[in-house]
Amino acid sequence: MQYRTLGRTGVQVSTLALGAMNFGAIGRTTQEEATAIVDAALEAGINLIDTADMYSRGESEEMVGKAIAGRRDDIVLATKANMPMSEERNHRGSSRRWLVTALDDSLRRLGVDHVDLYQIHRWDPTTSDEETLSALTDLQRAGKIRYFGSSTFPAHRIVEAQWAAREHRLSRYVTEQPGYSVLQRGIETHVLPVTERYGLGVLAWSPLASGWLSGAVRAGREITTSRAAVMPERFDTSLPVNRARLDAVEQLAEVADEAGLTMVQLALGFVTAHPAVTSALIGPRTLDHLHSQTAAADTVLSADVLDAIDAIVAPGTDLAPHEKFDTPPSLLDASLRRR
Repeated sequence: MQYRTLGRTGVQVSTLALGAMNFGAIGRTTQEEATAIVDAALEAGINLIDTADMYSRGESEEMVGKAIAGRRDDIVLATKANMPMSEERNHRGSSRRWLVTALDDSLRRLGVDHVDLYQIHRWDPTTSDEETLSALTDLQRAGKIRYFGSSTFPAHRIVEAQWAAREHRLSRYVTEQPGYSVLQRGIETHVLPVTERYGLGVLAWSPLASGWLSGAVRAGREITTSRAAVMPERFDTSLPVNRARLDAVEQLAEVADEAGLTMVQLALGFVTAHPAVTSALIGPRTLDHLHSQTAAADTVLSADVLDAIDAIVAPGTDLAPHEKFDTPPSLLDASLRRR
C-alpha cells in the first residue's frame, strides 16, 4: 500500500480508501460481512474509512462504528452530512441548525467522540458559505471534528468557499470528494486544477464507474454488477450513452490485457496516477470485491498505458455527463432560469 499526505494537513492516508456506502441496506451487507471487510482492509494497509449519515439512513455509520471498536486511533475516520435524513424539511442541508444535530447523530451512531474528516455531501445553494463554514469551524474548535471538506462541489463553488473562509477568518475546506474514473474525466477540466491550486486533498469516489470498470460489464455477457438491478437505465446497452461506454470498456480491456493487468487494476491505477488525487475510494460489497481491489494498491501505470487510455477516453471528457451531481440547479429546474 502507498500513502500520501491529505492535502496540507500532514495526515498520511492510504491511496486506496474504504468507502462504506454498501454497508447495510444499500449493499445488503450484514454486520458480520462489514466487519470482515474492515478487518481485511486494515490488514491490507488501508487506514481511511469513509461513510455518510444518509447511507442506509445511518445504518452504515452504525456498522462502521461496531467494526472499528477498539482500534479507533489507528483509523482516519470520515463521514458526511447534508443529504435528506427524513421528510422533515430542515433535516437536511448545510445550515448551522442541521449540521450541529447531524454531527451529534453521526458521532452517536459511530460510537466515537470525534471524526477526523467531516464533509458536506453536496453543495447547498440555499445556504451561504459563511453560515456553513462558521458552523464547521465552531464544531472543529469544540473538538468534534479535526478537519472538514466538501464533496462533489463544482469548481467555482470550491473557489467561493476558499474565498469566504479567508474573508470571514474561518477554517477552510481541506479536501474535496469528486466522482472520477476513466469513463468520467470531466473534473480534470476545472475541479482538479482548482484543488491543486488550493492544496486540497482529493478522495475520488466511484473509480470503477459503478461497476462498468470492474469487469462485470462486457459485450456479449450477462451484466453481473448489483447496481444494474438498482439503476437499470445506467446499464441499458440499447441506449447510445451506454453503448459508447461499452465500446470504451472493450477497448480498455484490450489495454489491460496487453499490460498484464486486470480491469480493476487499470481503473484504480488510472485514478491514483493523477497528481491531484490523494486516494481512490473503493466500495466493496463482499470480501472478494475487496481483495480484487486491494490487488491494485501498488499498481503504477506506464506512460504508454496512460496514453492508450487517453486515446480511448479523451482527457476532461465525461461519457455520461447526465450522471454528474454538480450540475448548476438552474440547468435542472426550468423555474430557476425563468422570470
